[in-house]
Amino acid sequence: MTRPIDAALAELADEFELLGDWEERYRYVIELGRDLAPLSDAERSDSNKVLGCASQVWLVTEPRDGGIIDFRGDSDAHIVSGLIAILLRLYSGQPADVIASFDAKAALDRLGLSEALSSQRSNGLKSMVARIQRDAQAVLGQGARG
Repeated sequence: MTRPIDAALAELADEFELLGDWEERYRYVIELGRDLAPLSDAERSDSNKVLGCASQVWLVTEPRDGGIIDFRGDSDAHIVSGLIAILLRLYSGQPADVIASFDAKAALDRLGLSEALSSQRSNGLKSMVARIQRDAQAVLGQGARG
């Protein structure tokens, strides 16, 4: 059973709060990225690439029965891999309708990511969230037809 998305956010917020300053938090984010399961060469395709990111970013979307979506991802940049890991903790294993309606901006603000990241990284993070939510909308649309 997956954790509800709000519980996952609260858990991340607590972890960030314990770390204190942003130097420690950056190290933690990088560590999270190191734990990502590697993607295959085939998964590092143009169709899985997230546009709007300065770094190379790939997201694999895997819908399951019941409208649940699993996500996997990777990047060629350490900090971006960590940001992907954070998004996967929030979104992966959640129902498509929850993903599509989740207020990502409020979540990222709660974690302090909005003000801690450069504008380029913030834009990339927004692009990743937009891709995740777009894929959730696509799954919802398939459910309505099928």
